[in-house]
Amino acid sequence: VFLFSDNKAYGITVYSDNERVTAREFEGVYLSCKHNVKKEVGARVEWKKIKGSTVSFVYLNGVFVGSFKDRAEILHSSIHLKNVTRKDSGKYRCEISAPTEQGQGTGEVEISLLVLVPPSAPVCEVPISALSGTVVELRCKESEGVPASKYRWYRNGVILPESTFFWSFKKEKNSYTLNTTTGTLLFNPVSKNDTGEYYCEAYNRVGRPQRCPVKRMQVDDLNVSAIIASVVIVALIMASCGLGVYYAQKKGYFSKRNSSKNTSSKYRTTENEKDFKHTKSFII
Repeated sequence: VFLFSDNKAYGITVYSDNERVTAREFEGVYLSCKHNVKKEVGARVEWKKIKGSTVSFVYLNGVFVGSFKDRAEILHSSIHLKNVTRKDSGKYRCEISAPTEQGQGTGEVEISLLVLVPPSAPVCEVPISALSGTVVELRCKESEGVPASKYRWYRNGVILPESTFFWSFKKEKNSYTLNTTTGTLLFNPVSKNDTGEYYCEAYNRVGRPQRCPVKRMQVDDLNVSAIIASVVIVALIMASCGLGVYYAQKKGYFSKRNSSKNTSSKYRTTENEKDFKHTKSFII
């Protein structure tokens, strides 16, 4: 079954067998462009590529230009592209012009080309450790795949279902949200049961799925007893220091030190005065 568009102007009809073409990267592709201009009249054929607001020539004055020069061939008014890459994705316009009874006639048709690209190995973010009862998010992302990749997560080599409904039959408490579009795996909250080895897989039905290296996440309970014990020990140490200072003050250790300092200073002052008087009398 052919899907074609009809664009008729001044007696010229231009159409395509397939206006939406897909091809895997590095394969060949055929862009169909047909018209009703008689062979003896002769038609002028031009191909242009439209990507966003940029328009560039593909085929002009009977030759291919740019990156298409050595990997394309014209078949009547259609073209065959060899070894397509992701950069070839876009819209292509086939323009036909020829003299008609009403004057110079023109017609055109647009074909959309999508080059399919398999995913690359995704980058995964998995925390090494986490505390039970907290919110933990695992991330997975790759940016090469066309169409955009989707994601699935594995724990200990077993795929995690998109819904936690299946886990209810095992009577295990699992609370997570898996977003297959963004690649995030959210535990809200995380528990000790979630401890394990995780990896993510990116896929888009083009080529083989790709995965990131396995990473282990350890989930531990918050040790309340250890925290309380630490607080008690610190409080006891501070109390002991306070009692030691109080005992030293009561026994007068600090005052004895001060008095000894004063005595030594007085002795040094008296000696200085004697030296001064002796020196004065000697001068006289």
